[in-house]
Amino acid sequence: MRQHSEETLAELPSVQGFRQRGLDMTRVEAFTDAAFAFSLTLLVISFDELPGTFAEFIEALKRIPTFAACFAQIAIFWYAHHRWSRRYGLDDLTTALLSLTLVFVTLIFVFPLRIIFSAMFAWMTQGWVPFELADFSPSEMGTIFVIYGAGFTAMCAVISGLYWHAGRRADQLILNVEELFITRSETQAWLLMGSVGLLSIAWATLAPSGLKPFAGFAYSLLAVIMPAFGAIKGRQFQR
Repeated sequence: MRQHSEETLAELPSVQGFRQRGLDMTRVEAFTDAAFAFSLTLLVISFDELPGTFAEFIEALKRIPTFAACFAQIAIFWYAHHRWSRRYGLDDLTTALLSLTLVFVTLIFVFPLRIIFSAMFAWMTQGWVPFELADFSPSEMGTIFVIYGAGFTAMCAVISGLYWHAGRRADQLILNVEELFITRSETQAWLLMGSVGLLSIAWATLAPSGLKPFAGFAYSLLAVIMPAFGAIKGRQFQR
């Protein structure tokens, strides 16, 4: 990590009140970016080869909504790591271990991710969007939600862990009061997001068999919880 002083920090660009200490890409960040890019290749709309007929071509295009949703989900976590890297520029053992853990979980996460979103769009479109599983039972779908929830929770926990690690290095990073507040708020926000994944796991595990496939509705709470959390933290930041 490049060492900064108050004088050099004053020369750095600031984004949303946070001085960008990590303008120089580290090897860990470069590897993480490459791994995220590889994970996206596992989500391509046609698995093995190009469509051989017009019907296969149309069938492949029907998978675009699933691909777009999966792409957006992966991009959220990639951008979270990217923003963290730009804010702090840390390049130590803890950063490497947490980043590698994020990559490891992501490469596993893409498979249940695709199944979950294909199931959602197949249900919403009455089967027009293809579902990736040919046959499944409600209990098996519940198991998939448990696996998906475990991956989602683990990835949120890793991002939270990165912010917690940066908070521990506050003196070394010379974080000011505003930056330290943002660091702690991000730590809490990602833990809060991960708790929704735990709620979905509990639903998929404990609900009656017929209700297990609806465990994904737990994630709709994020549309309410996260804006509310942001509003509360925004008021605290102003004070």
